[in-house]
Amino acid sequence: MASNHKSSAAHPVSRGGVGLTGRPPSGIRPLSGNIRVATAMPPGTARPGSRGCPIGTGGVLSSQIKVAHRPVTQQGLTGMKTGTKGPQRQILDKSYYLGLLRSKISELTTEVNKLQKGIEMYNQENSVYLSYEKRAETLAVEIKELQGQLADYNMLVDKLNTNTEMEEVMNDYNMLKAQNDRETQSLDVIFTERQAKEKQIRSVEEEIEQEKQATDDIIKNMSLENQVKYLEMKTTNEKLLQELDTLQQQLDSQNMKKESLEAEIAHSQVKQEAVLLHEKLYELESHRDQMIAEDKSIGSPMEEREKLLKQIKDDNQEIASMERQLTDTKEKINQFIEEIRQLDMDLEEHQDPTNYGWKIIEKNTGSFKKQV
Repeated sequence: MASNHKSSAAHPVSRGGVGLTGRPPSGIRPLSGNIRVATAMPPGTARPGSRGCPIGTGGVLSSQIKVAHRPVTQQGLTGMKTGTKGPQRQILDKSYYLGLLRSKISELTTEVNKLQKGIEMYNQENSVYLSYEKRAETLAVEIKELQGQLADYNMLVDKLNTNTEMEEVMNDYNMLKAQNDRETQSLDVIFTERQAKEKQIRSVEEEIEQEKQATDDIIKNMSLENQVKYLEMKTTNEKLLQELDTLQQQLDSQNMKKESLEAEIAHSQVKQEAVLLHEKLYELESHRDQMIAEDKSIGSPMEEREKLLKQIKDDNQEIASMERQLTDTKEKINQFIEEIRQLDMDLEEHQDPTNYGWKIIEKNTGSFKKQV
């Protein structure tokens, strides 16, 4: 405040608005070239306090600023904190989006390069790991061979330390050699059996493929209705197979449960007696149910009499039908006998009269008549 008073005293202002020293005041002084002055103001944005904008109508001057809004520091009062965000781009044209796209593309390329480098490093490490793994396998085989040789040498040292004779060592050697020969023979047999089984499996798989192709051809040659029926039956078959699997699992679980219960019953005398009593009770109940069913099936005496009469009538009808059939067969037999007799007579007329065939036929027919 003191500096302001001094400046005003040092530069007195005349009535015409020009100072005594010939320097115009700051209000009338022309602005420097670095400061831009707006040539026109948009409507409705007049300075506060002028005719266009009266005092107290709004804006920054009309906002009520409190002392508590100004933070206090050791050096005194400071200004209110404002947003640090600078002016942004007003027009988002093609160049703006191209620049943004280029920046994103550069970020993506850098990220892709990083990933590519990581992949290359991983591949190198993987190749090195594979080489080390192969080397480890070969070394493991060598270690096994050396361990076997070491065990042989240790056994030899033990034999030498125990003063065993050469004959015992040779006997052990021959015994181990015979055992190894037997094992190699068994391995050869197993290997040949495995090859034969694999061959059978391949042949069966080929047959299955052929059958599948044949079924596919048959399905293709079918009509649409038959194909739809086939697909429906196939789906039902799959469902039934699934149900069968579930039921088989349930059956296996029940069998296991049954076995466990039977094992528990076998160790307990009381449970065995209870099982026997349950079985006896089940037999008696089934016998009771059977007797009740028979009692229900048996009617009154009148009904039984009617049933018997009906059965007698049916039997009589069957006997009558059988007698009729018997008479018909007798008549047919007599007719056949007469025909044979006539044929024999015709033969006797044309050939030598030998009654040998006729006697045999007559004998057979006579015996048949006696039976009838």
